[in-house]
Amino acid sequence: MITAAIVTGLGLGSMYALLALGFHMTYVVSRTVNFAQGSAMMVGAVLGYSFSITWAWPVWLAIPVTLALCALYGLAVERFLVRPFHSRGSEAWLMATVAAGIFVDNLALFTFGKEPRQFTSELASSHVALLGANVSWLQVLIPLVGAGIALALLLVRRYTRLGKVLEACVQNAAAARLMGIRVNRVVGISFAVSAVFAAVAGLLIAPLFNVSAEMGTLFGLKAFAVAILGGIASASGVFAAGLLFGLVEAVVTLYFGSAFTQLFTFALVILALAVRPNGLFGSKTLVKV
Repeated sequence: MITAAIVTGLGLGSMYALLALGFHMTYVVSRTVNFAQGSAMMVGAVLGYSFSITWAWPVWLAIPVTLALCALYGLAVERFLVRPFHSRGSEAWLMATVAAGIFVDNLALFTFGKEPRQFTSELASSHVALLGANVSWLQVLIPLVGAGIALALLLVRRYTRLGKVLEACVQNAAAARLMGIRVNRVVGISFAVSAVFAAVAGLLIAPLFNVSAEMGTLFGLKAFAVAILGGIASASGVFAAGLLFGLVEAVVTLYFGSAFTQLFTFALVILALAVRPNGLFGSKTLVKV
């Protein structure tokens, strides 16, 4: 039982971490976040279901098209809902992204339908014995994919040209502009990558949960809590906090029941932030004046 709970917790934690890494990406580049991140996850799951189940597209086509459309969604959010306000020093982008999430959720509700649907997958239906527990291959795969994406993000930021450009924008956007870097383009890329992370999370978690137009709301809220808990400016901290959040959630559900899950996990977030206001893995930022 405990082994199955740990595997489930690592899977959920990886999904929270992927969504939270999206918050991290946009925050470090532009000091803004996309509060429609949960909706991006839902869009990924709904599009993946529509392409592969409803329209019977092959997986090798359905997944890339889904990720590409979600990337365009992220670009659109940045270009039309964040940049016009942020460029004028307004904080209205926050409400604009919240409104976008509500709009997209309701659009999916009217087009996809209200009833949850089962996203069938061979990885979810086939099982393997792991330390005495019977778990699906998808539950084993999800943490590996999450860790792989987090590692890829780290390697890109450290060893590629795009990573150096991204790091320059993170450290000093004004200086980056003087060096000829198109900061707005980099910010747009960060929002696109953020939406792709959310779409990957949605595609992976959909076979274990029912696909619905409302599935992204709670996931998005938990992911933002994870981002704050880990220290939103620290990618490794955000990923570690996601795994911790998922494990605590699974263990609490196992021993106390699902009725206490949200109570315990969000109480943990409040307690942790009371002790560590900058997050468990965050640090204070020194500002020269």
